[in-house]
Amino acid sequence: MSATPDGQAPRSTPAHGAVRAYRPALRDGVRIGPALLRGPRTVHLIRHPATGAVSEVGPKEHFVISRLDGTRNLDDLAPEYAARFGRRLAEESWNGLLGLLGTRGLLDGAPDPPPPEPAPSRASTFWRGTRRMVADADATTARLHRFLRPLLHRAIQLPLLAAVLALVLALALHAGELVDGVAELVRQPIVLAAVALFLWFSITLHELAHGVAAQHYGGHVAEIGLRWRFPAAMLYCTVDDYLFIPGRRAKLVIAGAGAYINLLLLLPFAIWWSTLPEDDPARPLLAGLLLLGAVQALSNLVPLPPLDGYRMLGHLLGTAHLAPETRAYLALRRTGAGATAAYPRRARLIHTAYGIGSALLLLLAVAGTCTVALLLLLG
Repeated sequence: MSATPDGQAPRSTPAHGAVRAYRPALRDGVRIGPALLRGPRTVHLIRHPATGAVSEVGPKEHFVISRLDGTRNLDDLAPEYAARFGRRLAEESWNGLLGLLGTRGLLDGAPDPPPPEPAPSRASTFWRGTRRMVADADATTARLHRFLRPLLHRAIQLPLLAAVLALVLALALHAGELVDGVAELVRQPIVLAAVALFLWFSITLHELAHGVAAQHYGGHVAEIGLRWRFPAAMLYCTVDDYLFIPGRRAKLVIAGAGAYINLLLLLPFAIWWSTLPEDDPARPLLAGLLLLGAVQALSNLVPLPPLDGYRMLGHLLGTAHLAPETRAYLALRRTGAGATAAYPRRARLIHTAYGIGSALLLLLAVAGTCTVALLLLLG
């Protein structure tokens, strides 16, 4: 504590004492996310219930914020804080944290802050753009969820999941026939166009599946719309709070729901294909459909941005912004041995492994695409 000009310790003013005795509470609806590794730091995300603004805090701030229930003041929290971090919570830190939370409208009774500035968006043109298609995306997906909820029971989903896994295995064992089927599809443009329409429809269901899964676990669907990059156009569904949904499993299900529904849509065609004799003219066409549909579904599970597999890997590892943080880490490593000293061992392992793994995945993708193209040309 600093001294006054006459050498005496300063006395606490009434306001000073009032802040020390204040028992703050978070406003109703504030959501706090789990610990995430972001580069060398561990962070928690906090979401404002009205504006949707997201703040980022460290473990010490999270420790205090998560205990603001209106029953504790500084003197109550200081011993808990000291037991956890080995030092008492400083009064200046307490005051600063409360001031920050109040400014951001996260405390009970604090006014709402102004909504965050919307990200600048490029005007939609004939060639590219987005358009909101549903006035209330959350209500729409909620209705879909109520309708489909009986089908989401474990007694139904576990057999379906087993069937999907069996489908993937069967297709892998017949890869040669499936590639020949794609070659046959290319020779029949009308059938190929019908297959393309089916795959486009499955993309629509893929996006809606994310929204229905989010509703099932208490998430909020912010927007459903159409995104186009001439000549392609597809539906999109934005879940704006999936990072705050409790439980790692729920996040994985939401992220993987799209690929799962794509594979489910292939099951009737796979059964049809498996029952046809070898010389049936429809068999190669169905084989081509199965290969294209499986590639569409499984490619979404590749852990590279912006694919669903990338989000799933982030949930599994408990990381945020894995790809850009990996690039930043690898760039630091090139500057010298001590440049990454601030990174904990877990962060160094994750970023190194992801850097190597993503490079290998890109090489495999290029090699696989070239191999399939060559087989189609030779066929």
